[in-house]
Amino acid sequence: MSPDRRGIGMTSQRARNRLVEHLRGMGVSSERVLEVIRTTPRHLFVDEALASRAYENTALPIGYGQTISQPFVVAAMTQALLESGPMNKVLEIGAGCGYQSAILAQVATQVFSIERIAALVNKLRQRLHELRVTNVRVRHGDGRRGWSAHAPYDAVLIAAAAGDIPADLVDQLAPGGRLVMPVGRPGDQELVLLTKLEAGLKVEPLHRVSFVPLVEGLG
Repeated sequence: MSPDRRGIGMTSQRARNRLVEHLRGMGVSSERVLEVIRTTPRHLFVDEALASRAYENTALPIGYGQTISQPFVVAAMTQALLESGPMNKVLEIGAGCGYQSAILAQVATQVFSIERIAALVNKLRQRLHELRVTNVRVRHGDGRRGWSAHAPYDAVLIAAAAGDIPADLVDQLAPGGRLVMPVGRPGDQELVLLTKLEAGLKVEPLHRVSFVPLVEGLG
């Protein structure tokens, strides 16, 4: 990822190294994922006033009632997909500020990202352009409907919680494809990894989490 934006103080490499060691202690074992977290400038994806907290393991507000996910959740979701199969073509639902998009861009060949809030779409396009991330395509759209024009996908990552797994997104998975998302009501959500097998869907629970809801329509 370029240009090199190391930052100073709480956005320095030392702060990133501390975060990575914290994530390792929480069970993130993929060295590739940890290195991507270490080298991705999370402070550039939040408001300047929050930059000093960018390398804490916490979710932060990005406006419009949305948040940037805590680094552990970003790492856990990325690791679950990366270690379970190919990552040639990945669909991301709920791109938000683009931090997860930038992480996926470094472990996948192509990333197709959907965000329902137009103001966030404009910001994340500009941010990815500034960071010279060239393998992410961004669309303003309804995430529950996916992006059928580029299906099938090896993997789908949904950064918002729903009571069910959207059928349209399962349909857009390739055979053997995987989908990771939080499922459940506010206060009672679980991150799950779904694999599309010939015999049906295999669902594995991963972690307890807390996400904003997956909302239909455009914002």
